[in-house]
Amino acid sequence: MNRVLDVKGLKGGYGSVQILNGIDLYVDEGELVTIIGPNGCGKSTFIKVLFGIADRYEGVLLHRGMDVSSWRTDRLVKRGIAYVPQVDNVFPSLTVHENLQMGGLRLRSSLLTQRIDRACEMFNELKFRMNDLAASLSGGERQMLAISRALISNPTFLLLDEPTAALSPKYQQDIIERINELRKQGITVLIIEQNAKLSLARSDRGYIFVGGKVAHVAPASDLLHDPNIGAYFLGTR
Repeated sequence: MNRVLDVKGLKGGYGSVQILNGIDLYVDEGELVTIIGPNGCGKSTFIKVLFGIADRYEGVLLHRGMDVSSWRTDRLVKRGIAYVPQVDNVFPSLTVHENLQMGGLRLRSSLLTQRIDRACEMFNELKFRMNDLAASLSGGERQMLAISRALISNPTFLLLDEPTAALSPKYQQDIIERINELRKQGITVLIIEQNAKLSLARSDRGYIFVGGKVAHVAPASDLLHDPNIGAYFLGTR
């Protein structure tokens, strides 16, 4: 199995504030891998360091065997990596269609149209809202739009930061199912998820972050059925 991401000894944060204290993590081709952990443990910072929008102090980031540790975000996008942040992930004052166009400004018109049509096939609800402002969308629809816009760049590796945060249980289930479906499109997924049980149930492997370090890693099914893990992280005490 091809290794999509291999992180070794990653330390990082924001300026002089160190958040990550030596992370080792890997993701293989076609996997869905979930990161869970308490608030403030470094989950979001980790994703941001991977995507070049937080500071890396030490450690190596390998994408498909190539060292991309110091790469800018635009180079990572060209390499097939996309990122969907937890907040501020759509342009509220633009229409749904304009938001999707923002995901492929450098594409020729015909290719951009094809990519938008493909994204709307995966998130069919957006087809009927193309001329509506993103500000008018529900929370679940906004997440669909944010993920769809990320797909316009035709990524093979998708980074997601808590895509179900603040959504209703119905939308949480729906979004996770759609994310899982992306694997059929050849997209490998690394996800930070608040609803750990929901995400782990569809994941290959799970990592638990505590204090900026990996406290535990195991197959997702093992984490789901470990009573100690469940009591502290899955709400099954």
